Amino acid sequence: MNDRQALMQAAAEVARKSGDVALGFFRGGIAVDTKSDGTPVTVADRTAEQAARDWISARFPEDGILGEEFGETRPGAERRWILDPIDGTKTFIRGVPLWGTLVAVAKGERILAGAAYFPAVGELVVAAPGQGCFWNDRPARVSTQSELSKAVVLSTDERFLLHPARGEAWRALAREAAMDRTWGDCYGYLLVATGRAEVMVDEVLSPWDAAALQPIIEEAGGVFTDWTGKQTSFGGNCIATNGALAKVVRERLGMTGVVR
Repeated sequence: MNDRQALMQAAAEVARKSGDVALGFFRGGIAVDTKSDGTPVTVADRTAEQAARDWISARFPEDGILGEEFGETRPGAERRWILDPIDGTKTFIRGVPLWGTLVAVAKGERILAGAAYFPAVGELVVAAPGQGCFWNDRPARVSTQSELSKAVVLSTDERFLLHPARGEAWRALAREAAMDRTWGDCYGYLLVATGRAEVMVDEVLSPWDAAALQPIIEEAGGVFTDWTGKQTSFGGNCIATNGALAKVVRERLGMTGVVR
C-alpha cells in the first residue's frame, strides 16, 4: 500500500467514525443554534467533529486540522486534515437523509485524499489523485453523457442570491437540460461522481465543503473547478461536471478554456 492509498483508507475510516457519531443524533429532536454567520449548528455537528479530531490527533499528531466547527489547530503543519462533520446541516435538522461527512487530507492547497460518507443512506466514496475513485469499494465513474438536453443538472440553491447574473446563466442552462434538481450539498457531487447526474454547481463553498470532493470528482473522470475555471478547492464556489460536458457547461455559465 502506497502513501496515497494509506491516506485514502485513513480518510474513509475517520469519515465513517465521524459520520456514525452524527447519525446517532439524526432525527433525534436535537436543539439548533445559530452561528455568527447565520447558519445552523447542532450538538451533532460539534460532537462528530470532535470525534474526528480525536481520531486524527491520536494517529497523526504532527498534522494540522481545519474544521468547520472548531477552526484550525497546528496551522504551521506541513499536512492538514480538512473536516466538515455534517455537510448539509439544514438537511440534517429536517430529517432528510441526504447529508454527508467530508474528510480531506491536504498539503498546502494540493488535496492528497478525500472521503465523503453518507451514513443515512449507506454510501461512501473515497479517492486520491492517481489512485482512482471508489464508491462502496467499487470503482466510481462519471457518466459519458455528452448531450446537455439529456443531462441531469443540480445545484444546492438555484436562487443564487449573492450572484444574480450567475443565477440567470444557471437557469438558462437548466432549461436546456433534461432535468434540474436541488439535490444539494455534498450529495449532488456524489451523484455526479457515480454517474447519476452530470452537473453540480454551488455559488458559495468553503474549503471544508470542497476539499474532499475535488479528488472524488476528478478521479471519477469529471472536472472540478471554481467559477473562474481554476481547478481548486479554495475558490469559494464550484462547478463539477462529467468530462463530456465540461466545456459546454462552463461556456454556458460564462467560463472558457476548461476542457477535459
